[in-house]
Amino acid sequence: MTEVLDFNHREKPPSFCDTVNARIDAALVAENATRPQRDYLGGSRLGDICSRRLQYEYLKAPRDPDGGFSGKSLRIFALGHVLEDLAIEWLRKAGFDLRTRNRHGEQFGFTAAGGRVQGHADGVIVAGPDGFAAPALWECKSANAKNWREIAKHGVAKAKPVYAAQIALYQAYLGLTETPALFTAINKDTCEIWHELVPFDAALAQSSSDKAVAILRACDAGELLPRHTSDPEHFECRFCAWKARCWS
Repeated sequence: MTEVLDFNHREKPPSFCDTVNARIDAALVAENATRPQRDYLGGSRLGDICSRRLQYEYLKAPRDPDGGFSGKSLRIFALGHVLEDLAIEWLRKAGFDLRTRNRHGEQFGFTAAGGRVQGHADGVIVAGPDGFAAPALWECKSANAKNWREIAKHGVAKAKPVYAAQIALYQAYLGLTETPALFTAINKDTCEIWHELVPFDAALAQSSSDKAVAILRACDAGELLPRHTSDPEHFECRFCAWKARCWS
């Protein structure tokens, strides 16, 4: 009797590694779901290209079924916080008097529009080596190798406008406009570090502030701001947590 070979694909059972990671991610997602949502427009988000997306964030519109943060995304965010803590330690060892809390023990930040716009800075450098101009805003980001190389090659304003808007807005509201901000970017893949002095951009700070006002007014009036594109397959739309809601 001839033996018949079965070439049908069979799903492999999850490995031990898969099982453990699934448990970790499930725990992270569940924990994140218990965190209160922001009830304000974040200064770090006002550089986003799409004002409608910022409306959805501010109004706490339900995300698409697949629009929540995955366990992997939450692990990436957590790694960013760890790298920021390391950057603080490294800069202090290099001679920078970097403060992350004010005299009251609170994170440096600002509120505007009756608390409906808020921002929290990574730190303020009050003194530095080699004649470093202080006080200066300090902002830190971590990025994968591709994005980090773009920042190092082109500078933060061109490579990451959302970060540049955040820096300008924080400089304005924290009164740190006389000296350039220090922007630090850490390559998560290689641990290379990029440091950049970012002069205050008054026009960018003003346009970001005006954008916040326009978003709040539209929300109060029940108006939905225009999409930033007419193409639902635009890169920014394909990865938006509200794509189905926006285009339905």
